[in-house]
Amino acid sequence: MFVAVTLLGTRYFLQPTFVPPAVQRSTPAVIPAVTMLGAAPAFADDIGGAASKLANAAWPFMKEVDWNSGLYLTPPGKFDPLNAIKAVDKAIEMGAAMDPELLRKAVLAHHNGVQAIDKSGLTSQAAFGDIAASLGRLIASVPESKTMDVYNAFSGIVDSSVPQYLMSKVKEADAKAAYEALLEFTKVVKANPTTAAEPQATLSSASADKIGEAAGKLSNAAYPFLKDIDWLSDLYVKPLGGDAQKVMKGVDKALVMGAALDPKYLKEAAQAHHKAISDIDAKGLTTQADFQAINAALGKAIAAVPTSKVMDVYNTFAGAINPTVPNKLFSTVNPNDAQAAYDAFLQFKDVVKAAR
Repeated sequence: MFVAVTLLGTRYFLQPTFVPPAVQRSTPAVIPAVTMLGAAPAFADDIGGAASKLANAAWPFMKEVDWNSGLYLTPPGKFDPLNAIKAVDKAIEMGAAMDPELLRKAVLAHHNGVQAIDKSGLTSQAAFGDIAASLGRLIASVPESKTMDVYNAFSGIVDSSVPQYLMSKVKEADAKAAYEALLEFTKVVKANPTTAAEPQATLSSASADKIGEAAGKLSNAAYPFLKDIDWLSDLYVKPLGGDAQKVMKGVDKALVMGAALDPKYLKEAAQAHHKAISDIDAKGLTTQADFQAINAALGKAIAAVPTSKVMDVYNTFAGAINPTVPNKLFSTVNPNDAQAAYDAFLQFKDVVKAAR
């Protein structure tokens, strides 16, 4: 969830995708204003009012975007997984620094936005405004340096021709108006900063210890399977089948589940992923110890979520994914290793479920 929300937020506020070349050349002076976003106190409505103005000004542009296009699943430059994971790592670091309650509210704002989506894939203007406000407050709870790290990392892997191409798909005047409104919004957000709170655990220490022990068993049994996987394959950036609307429903269920995760262990999971990425080898594989830390943190975070919400995610994505995908993935690894990993995962799942 950290990665999803961080990327959504950073892409929304910082990605120069639809910025015309003339404006892009002036961005060095603009970047500090964009990245020093601040979060409004709960009693202040300045951010909300500014977000409504932004939504109003940007709405013509929003209506011109083809939200059902598969273009957004295409790498925005040369396929380079090792550099791409470094950019994702910066997003994870940013996510780990976010205020947990603001993060939860931003996730729920996106959930409400998905609920309001029409057949064209466009949400309502009101939902868009709420998302803008929640992301402004959320990103502002993060140090400027971490936000800039994400911006710079993703800018480095995006082909220079991408912004101009995307600009050609909308009305330039509307895109410029949306961008100018965004800059005005950042000024208001910057004037209302807050500091991120430390997340508190909802899981007992005894349950956490049991999950940690089970994560060790899972990781030991599943690591041979991990070594079979081609982590540098472009297979993982290909669509899984199904239409955009079905996939979005799966994303929505994941957002609902994400909002219910244990905040302390969600942060721990983000930090474990960051550590794992720093330890990956030339083949894109991390260490078994890092794999174990990720499993332990994710298990603890998921233990706070009702079973129904977890199953909603599973069932919705299962209905959206082409049924040939599992068999294709299974064919690329040692089947005995895959089966051993699956059996160990089921046992791990039972321990996590019992910890609720």
